[in-house]
Amino acid sequence: MADNQCSACVELKFPCKPEYVGVARLAILGVASRMRFSYLDVEDIRLAVGEACTTSVEWAKKNDRSDSDIVMRSEIGTDSLIVDIFDQAGERKEENRADDPDQETENIGALLITLLVDEVDVTSSNGGTHVRMVKHARQR
Repeated sequence: MADNQCSACVELKFPCKPEYVGVARLAILGVASRMRFSYLDVEDIRLAVGEACTTSVEWAKKNDRSDSDIVMRSEIGTDSLIVDIFDQAGERKEENRADDPDQETENIGALLITLLVDEVDVTSSNGGTHVRMVKHARQR
């Protein structure tokens, strides 16, 4: 996880289980609603966070790491929201199998996140993954 502190941050740690993804979505909804985002932008952020967390849960299950946690950290800027999702769900091994429906679903999820936020970066991090998403506030 990030060691640096920011002046306006909200951090949430929750179990890497499907029933807690909704908690992350509700938390980011509250954070994003306080900013200069349109209703549609807030929904895009909420959906992107849900996709990122769901992918973490799926990898935790595949890697037999369902007892791990997810940390969601949001940094509230003047004109942007940065959301970091850290998991300890294990390595995300890419096996390009065209007949694997799980891989197709994950690819759709990654594409969806890319369409919903302005910037996205996914990196491996200490036995897990770090997803950074940035959404910029538009002028109204």
